[in-house]
Amino acid sequence: MGDAAGAAKQAADKGKDAARTIEGSSAYQWLVKVGLVFYGIVHLLVAVTAVRMALGLRGSDEEASNTGALRSLAETPLGAGLLWVVAAGFFALVVWQAVTALIGFHEFDGFKRVRKRLSAALRTVLYGYLGVAAARIASGPDVEDGEDAQESLSQGLLGLPFGQVLVGIVGLAVLGYAIAQVSKAFRTSFHDELDTTLTGAKLRLTQAGFVGKGIAIGIVGALFLWAALDADAQKAGGLDKALQQALQQPLGMWLLLALALGIGAYGIYCFFWARHPKHA
Repeated sequence: MGDAAGAAKQAADKGKDAARTIEGSSAYQWLVKVGLVFYGIVHLLVAVTAVRMALGLRGSDEEASNTGALRSLAETPLGAGLLWVVAAGFFALVVWQAVTALIGFHEFDGFKRVRKRLSAALRTVLYGYLGVAAARIASGPDVEDGEDAQESLSQGLLGLPFGQVLVGIVGLAVLGYAIAQVSKAFRTSFHDELDTTLTGAKLRLTQAGFVGKGIAIGIVGALFLWAALDADAQKAGGLDKALQQALQQPLGMWLLLALALGIGAYGIYCFFWARHPKHA
């Protein structure tokens, strides 16, 4: 038993040493910056599409989502080549957050450190999804878009025993994430991910970004809960459907424009983040 524990500790120490070696690579640090810049661009493209949606100018093939933004990049003159760079940047973010989940936030103790490392682990999944999506779009026509993926997830879960409960759990998890984003805005805990402190206009812009993004994600969570209550997968959806729902509310155009500004502000925050990413 003692030998097994010692071997596990030795393996963990080797993993931490490897993580520190990776973080010392200038190429890796450059790719992290590239990934964060493109993450910001993705949010800005979503914001632009949302504005066009609010004003009734959106084309039928435009989708206000991360995958929709990646398709917009594919239509630029650099096309597939640019998307391969984007994919490489997102995969660098996967490594960055995986390293952070392993050895990061050592300045905190107890549950706070565990919570922040778990958040970093969850971000590896998000960035991995975006990296795979960018690579797939760069390789050719995309098989399934973001909105279809949400419906497919709901449909698959609803087909399982206690499916409605499972879809409801997904909805609650998404809502929890949304609340965490808004909470970050008011507690300014996003500074834990930066190697600097934002002040003045940069701080206010960042706070607006986290609130706007949090509200939009919260609507996505609400859609999953709606799908769970009615056992109807078609009522679930991603960011594009959430923004469409916002548009259908009283003063919907103004609500959607406010959300678009918030998502755009988050995109600009990503540029600040790219200049000052905190490494473990």
